[in-house]
This record gives sequence, structure tokens and C-alpha cells, in this order.
Amino acid sequence: MNMKIAFVGKGGSGKTTLSSLFIRHLTANEAPVVAVDADINQHLGAALGLDEAEAAALPAMGAHLPLIKDYLRGTNPRITSAEKMIKTTPPGEGSRLLRVREDNPVYDACARTVRLDDGEIRLMATGPFTESDLGVACYHSKVGAVELCLNHLVDGPEEYVVVDMTAGSDSFASGMFTRFDMTFLVAEPTRKGVSVYRQYKEYARDYGVSLKVVGNKVQGQDDIDFLREQVGDDLLVTFRASDWVRAMEKGRPSRFELLEADNRLALQTLQNTAEDSYAERDWERYTRQMVHFHLKNAESWGNAKTGADLAAQVDPAFVLGERFAEASAAQPA
Repeated sequence: MNMKIAFVGKGGSGKTTLSSLFIRHLTANEAPVVAVDADINQHLGAALGLDEAEAAALPAMGAHLPLIKDYLRGTNPRITSAEKMIKTTPPGEGSRLLRVREDNPVYDACARTVRLDDGEIRLMATGPFTESDLGVACYHSKVGAVELCLNHLVDGPEEYVVVDMTAGSDSFASGMFTRFDMTFLVAEPTRKGVSVYRQYKEYARDYGVSLKVVGNKVQGQDDIDFLREQVGDDLLVTFRASDWVRAMEKGRPSRFELLEADNRLALQTLQNTAEDSYAERDWERYTRQMVHFHLKNAESWGNAKTGADLAAQVDPAFVLGERFAEASAAQPA
């Protein structure tokens, strides 16, 4: 199976922790993983065991946007320059695509290999949001690097791309929330915890987004009953408080194999559910939604910003698909 997975939820819900546990679980199951920290608060590296200095040294994707654009546009005649690309620009004939297991200049610049107990992953990060970034446009340009990469990424058999998304609803404006095969919404058993679910559910319904709720910080049956009452059949599984996670958060992690058995089983449920959704993968719909959000963004701000008609970037005959996953011939030199 090949899967793009998003973890979403309100700040403090534990979505970054669960993202990191899921990444460790996949690696223990020998799946190749590209992990992306797209959160405004950059904590995924630390959750995967990097110390402060290592996490701070991760390259910021947002700082490499010109390189990313120039590489991805390849020889696509519809994109006349990197400056004319925006975060929603879709691939077409001649575009370069990213693959999970290849080496390429984008990974060279933006990804770092992180060793885990059971193997290694590639980790990419948007880069920290600092005081100098005040203003929504700056933040969106950072996440725009993630969106461009997702638009041009084809994952092959048994490969995973796991994205720790920003808290709240920023991903809706761009359409990035439609880029995933499965979205896991991490919710605590509180009213605030489930309010984000209702917001996501509303957006997801219109676009056929697969959404499942993962209950976190669950202490007993009453918490499970509350979540079930609030989100119904969308509640997939719950995680109980974990001594392993507490030790990890203190910087003293045990080996991953020592994670509590019921939490290991919950992680396997996430993987099984992601793999079950594979049958629903529809590359034509995926490409159509990509184009839809590109045209929307072009009209609202992209055309004015670039001084070009960005609708002309759409290649009507192009459909992204797994046939490109191994097809190096599709890559211009």
C-alpha cells in the first residue's frame, strides 16, 4: 500500500506525539516513510528523538521555495518560470515529480535522515514561525512549500508520507486537506477537543475526505463514551495515557518495542484503516481537486501577484497517478 496520511487537531491534543508514534510504528513494520512537520510549532523532530540543536538544524522548506519551484517545474511548457508558480500550481507534462525512495535536489536541500530504533526516515519541516514572520501571508508561503511538494509527489507500493498538520483550519483555504488518503483527527475527550472535529467534518464532507477520530489522553470508559456520543462512528480508536510517552517527553525514551501493548495495537489499527482506504484512492478526483483549488487561488490572489493568467498552467490531459511512481523516464533530466 502507498499512503499519504495527515494528523490534525487542536493545539495540545497530542497530534504531534501520535504522528511520531505512528511514524515509529510504520518504521518498525519496515515501511519507507517521508515525514513532514507542517505545524506552525515545529515539534515533530523532538518527538522523533532529535535534541534541541538537531531539531533547530533542520532545513526550512519555506527557505528553499525557489529551488523547490525550479526543480518541480522541470520542462513543463505551461510554467514559464519559477516565479510564476504558486503553492497550488499542479503538475503537468514535463513537470518533475517526487518519489518517496529516490534522491533528488529537493530532498538534498530540505530533508534529513533521522534514525529510529527500527530503521530510518526522511524528515522535512516547513521551518519555525518566528516574530519576523508576523502576517498570514508569510506563514502561508512556508506551508506553500509543503503543498507544492505534495502536489508533485507520487508514493509507490508500501510507502508512506505522514504530515503533522498545523493546528486549526489553515489547510482549508488552500485545499491541502484534500491531498491525503486518510486524515486522523486527534481529539481529547472534552468539548473543545471535539469542536475541531465538527469544523473538519463539515469541510471534509464536500470533498470526499476520509476522516477518522483518534481519541487521546483517554482515562476510562466515561471518556470513550463521551467521544462516541460526540463523533459517533468516526471514532476509530483511543490511546490511553502512556508512561512510555511521558519518558520520551522528558528526553528519556525507552526502546519503541516497550510502548504499552494496547497503544501498539491502536497504532496497528491506524495502519490497517489507512490501508483499507487504499481501495478508495481516486487519482482523477485527486487531480481534479488540485486543479479546482489552483483556479480558486489563481483568481483570488495568484494572478494579481504573478501578473499572469495562472489558469493556463493547468494541463487538461494530465492525471497524476501511481504509474509515475517507478517511471523514471517521466522525469526530465
